[in-house]
Amino acid sequence: MFTGIVEETGRVVKTTPTRMVIQAKVTLDGTRIADSIAVNGTCLTVVDLQGDTLAVDVVPETLRCTNLGDAKPGDPVNLERSLALGDRMGGHMVQGHVEATGRVISLEPEGESILMGFQASPEIMRYVVTKGFIAVDGVSLTIVQYDSSSFTIAVIPYTQEYTVLGSRRIGDRVNLETDVIARYVERLVKGEEAS
Repeated sequence: MFTGIVEETGRVVKTTPTRMVIQAKVTLDGTRIADSIAVNGTCLTVVDLQGDTLAVDVVPETLRCTNLGDAKPGDPVNLERSLALGDRMGGHMVQGHVEATGRVISLEPEGESILMGFQASPEIMRYVVTKGFIAVDGVSLTIVQYDSSSFTIAVIPYTQEYTVLGSRRIGDRVNLETDVIARYVERLVKGEEAS
């Protein structure tokens, strides 16, 4: 479980079809092999620690459902260690189970913040509500407005500086995870059975 409050931006050092090595500082503190870490909002397992790097394994499903397959050496990635019992819950409940990717479709300055628009699939949009939560590349954000195929969030200067959202451009692919509580409520209301 994560909060969507990114602890630092790491740098991809190396990628292979099955592994990603990331340079980090803050998130290495107290991290052990087998710990969960969110990389651009994707919950992955730390499989190796060497000096100032950590390695995570990636499987084909992860590469299909997230933007991690696009990552190249030198690219920044958002990092967050898993929530420990008793920690503050500063964002919202984020599982690190990316549901889909979306695309940046607009960047509009508004004072010191930026209104960022994202195109998303109907499967994502069904859980999007004004003032609701969404995790974009693992960052807990509040939805400003939405329509049938897109939503907008406001990115404050701090988030621009300390997460990958500050370097995102129109057309970039982002990882999306909707509010898990909304998904559970929908299932309970519909009375869906497991298939």
